[in-house]
Amino acid sequence: MKTSLEPPIPLLDLGAVHGALAEELLGDFERVLRSGQFILGPEHDAFERELALASGVRHAIGVASGTAALSIALLALGLEPGDEVIVPAFTYFASASAVTSLGARPVFVDVEPDRLGPDPARVEAALTPRTRAIMAVHLYGLSCDLGPLLELGRRRSIAVLEDAAQAIGADDQGRPVGSSSAAATLSFFPTKNLGGLGDGGAILTEDDALAARARLLRVHGDAGNYTHVALGTNARLDALQAAFLRTKLRHLPAWTEARRALAARYRRGLEGTPVGLPPNPDRARHTYHQFTIVAPRRDALASRLKERGIATRVYYPLTVPAQPCFRSLGLSPGSFPVSERLTREVLSLPIYPGLAADQVDRVAREIRAFYEETPAGAGAEGGS
Repeated sequence: MKTSLEPPIPLLDLGAVHGALAEELLGDFERVLRSGQFILGPEHDAFERELALASGVRHAIGVASGTAALSIALLALGLEPGDEVIVPAFTYFASASAVTSLGARPVFVDVEPDRLGPDPARVEAALTPRTRAIMAVHLYGLSCDLGPLLELGRRRSIAVLEDAAQAIGADDQGRPVGSSSAAATLSFFPTKNLGGLGDGGAILTEDDALAARARLLRVHGDAGNYTHVALGTNARLDALQAAFLRTKLRHLPAWTEARRALAARYRRGLEGTPVGLPPNPDRARHTYHQFTIVAPRRDALASRLKERGIATRVYYPLTVPAQPCFRSLGLSPGSFPVSERLTREVLSLPIYPGLAADQVDRVAREIRAFYEETPAGAGAEGGS
């Protein structure tokens, strides 16, 4: 086994991201500590206003996590036990668990192979009288093709909810996430493009009534003075996380452009190789939460890169309906062919603000060398 003597390249280096912000973040901590206000409050409210402005929507509602954002948005849409929500088969588990946590049922559909959103034809075929919402998931930092889903939702009077946990700042045909659907949800998990120093999330919406309902539901349905007018939950965003996120939000545009520059370098370096590159449509701006390729002999390639000190990750190795906890659905292999193929072929490469251009070149060079040294047909292990 040949290993690299060069320094390792991590998938993400949060130290590189936060190092330059240390003084600002310490100042945020001290300011919140002095305030004595640690849950909601002025710091949190300022973050909501700044996030809404930066996101191009009327309302941003801070909550405890991206999963909480999904659950509360669904509750605000009127989801009840026994209702159904259309969920793509290829996504992070929380897209479905947020539905099941409310006693509702996720109805899984395959994704379309370009931008990896729910396949509109499959969505329409899966609708029933119990369908309450269509969940449009934006994977890896790129908005899925929202137009057909929004049109279907309008035609059938069904809400479209965007799971934009990985896609803050993304848009589709000039429409920011959350501006043309019922709502969009964000995650501030530390690895996200806008990540906290802990957990957090938000709901983006143009709908005044939905925003008011979401704000009520995140505090146990308390309308004030311990008068509970709805069955909500405890899902408030900490003031300290809001303070950190306010600081990081100011840097987000520059970080996003840095990600785009790194992605462009990857594209040049990988041109002509067998790997499929992330879509880059004119009508939607990618924010590159991940730079995810579709790689023949994926597992062998990942092993080769690991030997050379280059970290990669598979997002995701199983479809959601293939997870053991959904075994009772009785769905057989082959039910979601596009999603199942993606689980065998996707591979996310290092990308983050602070990743050096020569590191990108090294990753691309190793991938190119792998395919030159092991041409097609030299082993089918690890996906096709």
